[in-house]
Parts: sequence; structure tokens; C-alpha cells
Amino acid sequence: MGASQNRPWINAAIAATFAFVGTLSAVTFARAPESPQASGTGTLVAFKSDDDLRQFLKKHVSTRRAMMKADMAASPMAEQVATVAAAPPPASSGITNNQEANVDEGDIVKMHGQTMVILRRGRLFTVSLASGGMHPVDRINAYAPGVNARDDWYDEMLIAGDRILVVGYSYARGGTEINRFHIDDDGRLAFEDSYQLRSNDYYSSRNYASRLIGNQLIFYSPLYLSPWGGDPLDSLPALRRWTGDSRAGFRRIASANQVYIPASLRDSDAPIEALHTVTSCDVAAAILDCTATSVLGPNSRSFYVSGHAVYVWVASWQGEQARHAPSAMVYRLPLDGARPQAVGAFGVPTDQFSFREDPASQALDVLVRANGGGDAMWNPEFSDGAVALAHIPRDAFGDGNSVVSHYRELPRPSRDVYDFHNRFVGDYVLYGAGNGWGTPQSQQQELVAVPLDGGAITQLPLDHAIDRIEAMGRDAVVIGSGDDKLVFTAIELSAGRKPLVGDRYALEASQAETRSHAFFFSRDPWSEWSNNGVLGLPVARPARTAYHQLFENSAAMIYLRRQDHRFMPLGELAASEEGIVDDRCTASCVDWYGNARPIFLGDRTFALLGYELVEGRRGRDAIHELRRVSFAPGRERVMRPMPS
Repeated sequence: MGASQNRPWINAAIAATFAFVGTLSAVTFARAPESPQASGTGTLVAFKSDDDLRQFLKKHVSTRRAMMKADMAASPMAEQVATVAAAPPPASSGITNNQEANVDEGDIVKMHGQTMVILRRGRLFTVSLASGGMHPVDRINAYAPGVNARDDWYDEMLIAGDRILVVGYSYARGGTEINRFHIDDDGRLAFEDSYQLRSNDYYSSRNYASRLIGNQLIFYSPLYLSPWGGDPLDSLPALRRWTGDSRAGFRRIASANQVYIPASLRDSDAPIEALHTVTSCDVAAAILDCTATSVLGPNSRSFYVSGHAVYVWVASWQGEQARHAPSAMVYRLPLDGARPQAVGAFGVPTDQFSFREDPASQALDVLVRANGGGDAMWNPEFSDGAVALAHIPRDAFGDGNSVVSHYRELPRPSRDVYDFHNRFVGDYVLYGAGNGWGTPQSQQQELVAVPLDGGAITQLPLDHAIDRIEAMGRDAVVIGSGDDKLVFTAIELSAGRKPLVGDRYALEASQAETRSHAFFFSRDPWSEWSNNGVLGLPVARPARTAYHQLFENSAAMIYLRRQDHRFMPLGELAASEEGIVDDRCTASCVDWYGNARPIFLGDRTFALLGYELVEGRRGRDAIHELRRVSFAPGRERVMRPMPS
């Protein structure tokens, strides 16, 4: 694999991130005043005109340039950029392990009627599942005809009606791509058109770039402001339709009247380094129509999308420099088009799983740490310092002058700095530390379970790392390595008592993918309140270093049934050597978003394993392979069904 097929920043980014971690200091979490939560008032202030915005940005850019010249080492890592998306509705068939109910996220596999659509290594593939069968139908490049896509990455896919949306990033042409394809009822594909949004690379080791609400495709993307001259308005959100001419200009999709900032920051010396932008596109329109809203702040950020708003938490790399003044700003950008609001805060979330909006109480809960770098690129893998749970009522958001004062200080994890995981499950937030992208190692860890109603905290000792926290109905499962095994531990949260460590299952393997979409729990349909069901997770050979997931196929998909609080191994659907082929890849040739998924469709069970789709017959006690198909380029054929 040539160097051009590696995202060009990976080696430098990893080295710089480790260097950054060495600069983190263990600080005490700043306690906000013990007073009632201040209510926010008003909304953010928009700029009056292009000249008004230009003068403001020039002032802050020149100040930043002077600081950088004085100390070129002021920022330990030149953060790349993220184009990330936001919003809610369900995947057409509910096969994606989304963070929020009714919020669909871009992934590598989706359903269109009875057709499975798969995005892999710069191509789209379709496999028909009609009439209980399974056979390849079509394939097409995931980019525009005539494009040299060697320096492009096509990572995520969504489906709206009969349109497939492929989200990618081009280093050669610059910007986030939105490529649209038509799919018919038989699974045949046709390219429609291609567009580019002005942005930097959206890659995140944990977050996803795209969300879909009905026909609205929504992105969050920071646009960094250059300190080295030029018109700062050239950084405003813009769009162009791709015609094959790389010199064609972008059309602005946001005016100065759509750029906001808290009034308290207009005359302050707070760092203004990025336009944090939410872009919404009507994908049903004959010609893609997009609008954007931006807020200003420092580079580092974490974002989360609920069914009602995009939340963007911005902070400096140093986290809490001040002990009294807020070191962060939390923006709320409503999805209904209302003006953005903000509230000051302390600390830094680790990733999108640090957030949960509760529509019933109209509040946002966020688990924060004292130090961190936001969720761009590899930043979510590193955080440090004290832990606290912030509770932000909806009415605390306003013009940015109020400060979040409801913090609950929490225990620090037993292993700090690297691979912190957190997840809201039911009425709890759970967190702990694991192995991350390194070689699996046995660890003794504590899972911390914090009730959101303010009740007693429970610390649960585990004999393995905490590499993944997922929901199983109203309970949770923690997955991680221990004693050269992959361990699944149930966490009982719904029994009407304090959290308990439940059943445990171990096998000689390691998890083959770290992304949240690689896991799925299919709850038994006959009881709305049941915590029984079947989970699937791709696995690899024991003790495989996790970064190999970018270059190697998963060995198998493991399935476990959870029944009456007990794990029952059903077996696995394994990859075959025949499924490993030379696909003559020319674009997006590293599986940054993985290549394996467990898929549950009614009473049918599948394992996507690289270029193979394997179907199994799932019984109460075991799963048996029925058939498999290879859809690899030039190798499409149905393999002989397994004997009964």
C-alpha cells in the first residue's frame, strides 16, 4: 500500500498527540460557586455586515499571529479539522448502532428496502436479500466519473428515499464531498451529482461526520481561521457543485448575519480561531441546497447531536487554565432554525458519548474532564485529570453570560490519560479506562456508575480493561481484554437497586474494531421492557494490536444471547480465505471506519466481513451458517450453502 493511500497526517498526528499528552497537568477540577443555576437570557449576537465581521476577525487573527511568532511552539499539535454532522431519524431498517434513538448516523452499511448497500474502499456495492435469498446486484465508484480519487477518502453513507449519500473528504480538491447516487428497487446504482463543502478533514477516531433528519443532511464542521493573512471572509461556509473544473469557485452559504458570538467575547482577548459551523442540506432537491450557521471560538471542540439541536463544547487545549473564570463555552444550535445560544462552562468532554440530552427534563448532562483536546482526529483517545458531571438546564442557555454551576465531582479512573470511555445508559453514566489502539493487556479496572438523580456512586471492580461500553436494553455490557481473552461483563442497572456486576463471558480473541458501529444488540421483540436479546461483535486473533483493524479483515463475528441475566454463546460466523482478494483499490484504501458489522433483519442474521456477507440461522442455543456471498470486485458469486 503506497504512502498516498495513508491519510497524510497519521504518523505526525500520532506523534504530536503523544507529545501533547506529556504536557497535560493533573489539575483539580474547578468547583463552580455553590449557588442556584443561573438562567440564561436572550440569544447570541450576529454580526451586522461583512465589514463588521471582517474587522473583528482581522483583529483577532493579527493578535493570534503575533502570539504565534513569539512562540511557534505555543500549540503542540496543529489540529486538523472536522466536518461533522448532526441530527436525528432512524436508519431505514434500524441496523446501525446509533447513539440516540431516531438519530441516524453515517455508516458503511445501510438498507434500501430488500437491498443491502455497502460502502467499502471507494466503491458502493448492493446485495439483494429479496425472497430470502442473497446475491450481488451492482457496484459503482463512490465518487464522480472522471475524478482522480487517489487522495480522497469516502467514509460514510446514508440513504434518503431512493438517494444514497456518500460523505468523503478530498485532500486533492479540498473540502468535504457529498456524492449522490440513485438506487432503484432492484438495487441498481447510478451516479447523480457531486458537491463540495468548504471544510477541513472531518476525521475523528470516535465520532461520525454525518447525520440525517428526514431529507435534511446536517454537518458540523469547524473552519479554521488562518493567522497568516488573506481575507478572513474566505473562511466562511461555502459550497460548489463539482463540474470537473478544480478552479471553479465556491458559493458562500452563510452571510455575516449568520455568524454569532457571545457579546462578552466581542471585546475580550479570548482565542477566536475557528468558525464552528452547522450546515443543513436538502438532499431531496434536484440541485443540492445548503445553508449554514456559525459560532466563533477556539479550535478545540467536542460536538453532539440530539433530536433537537447540535451542541458544540469549545475549550482551549489546556482545559482549565483559570480557576474562577469559565474556560469553555457550550453552544446550542437548534435544528429548527432558531438563533444559537450559549453558556460558559469548565472542563472538556471526551467525545460525543460524554453528552446526553433529556427531553423530559429539558436538560443536557455532560461528563467532563479537567484536560482534553476535543474530539477531532485522535484527540478523544487522550484526556486527563479530574472528572465531573455537568447538568445544564435548557433555560441556562442564553447570550453566553451565564455559567454552568451544577457540577458533581466524581472519582478519577484508576488508569488516567489514555483511552477513557464513557456512556449514558438508562439513568446512569458509566466510565472507565481501557487499552485503546494498542496491544490488548490484562488490567484490573473499576467501572464507575453515576446515577443521574444524584444518588450514591457505585465503583465496580472488573478483571479486564474497559474498551467498550454499550447498552443492552436498560442494562449495559462492558467489553475489554483480560488474561489474553476478550471479556464481556454485564452491568445490571435496571433491577431497582444499586448497579451490580452481572454475568461474565470470555473467549480467546480480541475485538477486531473499536468503533461504536461495530457492535449491535438486538433486543427480543416480544417484550418492550425485556433486556434479553442477541449481541454481535467482530473479533480477531488474540492479542492483536488494535490499529491492525485499519488494514486487516475481522476473523469472525461472535454472537452471544443474553437470556434471564445470563450470557449464552451462540457461536460465530467466520470469514474465509477466499474472501481476501486483491481488489485493485485506488481510493480510500484503509478501513478507517471498519469493514465488519453484525446485522439483524427480522428473523435473519448476517455478518459483514470485508467483502463477504455471511448469513446464519439463529436458534436458541447456536448459530449455523446458511450461505455466504462474495461481492469483491471481479469475484461476485454465491458460495455453496453449508450442509444442514
